[in-house]
Amino acid sequence: MVAIAPTQRFFPLRAILALAFASLFVTPALAEDPPLFKLVARDGVFTPTVIEVPAGKRVRLEVSNEGKTPMEFESRDLKQEKVIPPGGKATVTINAMKPGEYRFFDEFHEKTGQGKLVVK
Repeated sequence: MVAIAPTQRFFPLRAILALAFASLFVTPALAEDPPLFKLVARDGVFTPTVIEVPAGKRVRLEVSNEGKTPMEFESRDLKQEKVIPPGGKATVTINAMKPGEYRFFDEFHEKTGQGKLVVK
């Protein structure tokens, strides 16, 4: 028979209690939704064409297609691509970014459907 020291016997219980206590403080921060920014696409034109977002934070971008044809929100800079039917909406989550400008466009109307995310 192997003898177990009293401190070894209670370690798992202490670890579980410590994690449970820590989760009381961490959970509200994790549950918080990233800020939402709205973008409207209408027949090859974005409104607004420039959106400013905070650096170092995840953000959500809600794209509404109020046009009469499908549109494709695309950004190689943001690594996002989403086809949205007429009258539809899509929300894309963008991971925290460094300050700078990130281009997006409507691939179905690339000449007129241009915009950028400015991260400050």
